[in-house]
Amino acid sequence: MREEEKKRTSLQRFFRKRWVFPAIYLLSAAVVLTAVLWYQASSNDVKDQITDNGNETSESNTNDALEVSKQVENVKMPVSTPESVSVITKFYEADATQEDKEAALVNYKNQYSLSKGIDLAEKDGKEFEISASLSGTVAKASKDPVLGHVVEVDHEDGLATVYQSLAAVSVAEGDKIEQGQVIGTSGKNLYNEEAGNHVHFEIRKDGVALNPEEFFNKPVTSIKQASTEQASEEAKEKQPAEEPAPSEEPAPSEEPAKEDTEEKGKADEKGTEDKSGSKDSSQVEEGSSES
Repeated sequence: MREEEKKRTSLQRFFRKRWVFPAIYLLSAAVVLTAVLWYQASSNDVKDQITDNGNETSESNTNDALEVSKQVENVKMPVSTPESVSVITKFYEADATQEDKEAALVNYKNQYSLSKGIDLAEKDGKEFEISASLSGTVAKASKDPVLGHVVEVDHEDGLATVYQSLAAVSVAEGDKIEQGQVIGTSGKNLYNEEAGNHVHFEIRKDGVALNPEEFFNKPVTSIKQASTEQASEEAKEKQPAEEPAPSEEPAPSEEPAKEDTEEKGKADEKGTEDKSGSKDSSQVEEGSSES
């Protein structure tokens, strides 16, 4: 008991000192201030991290936007030297002149077929390099016994370009190619022997062939727009013509009018009376003559 009383007495003496409570207050204030400063520092670190992430996101968005803008290419002629070639076989257009239609026919084994693309050749008939009209992925690179070497390139959204009558090919299936990259050289084929050394080039959208000459030096988006317009026009043409509305003439009445029936009955009765009267008079006359 005495030890406990001594401890209490010593504690009382300690707290009776003037500097004890101010020291406790200062220590508490220091602890609170330290906690506040630590909280502010941690908050600033979080904000900096969020800002950095935001900057990274904005930079990635900017990079994505730049990549998208790079993908919008203008359609180029599929040759390294466009000024040295000319179109020797045109794309067959249904609404073209008769002369252009004849120029867009290909004779193979005495049978004429419609040209689904264009044929390009140099004026002197020499071999020339073939380059990619648009960037894309090689979907096909093979040799056909009639068409020669054939390269088909996919450009997403159902768009594809086709190169035929190549003498040699420098790409393989699955290759990623850039616009203007050399993919082969021109050559001859059996399908269009009259064209000589040339390249046959096609643009297809969702499997439908389009006239390449309409899109050279134009954005690739113009192909999609033209394909949409063509599809809408074809849909309108396929719609059946509206049938004229039936005339609303009243149907003829099957039963005769009541008045007409009564008049006809009276007329019949009158005719009967006339006949009977005439018969009686004739009998009277015969009787009188016999008498």
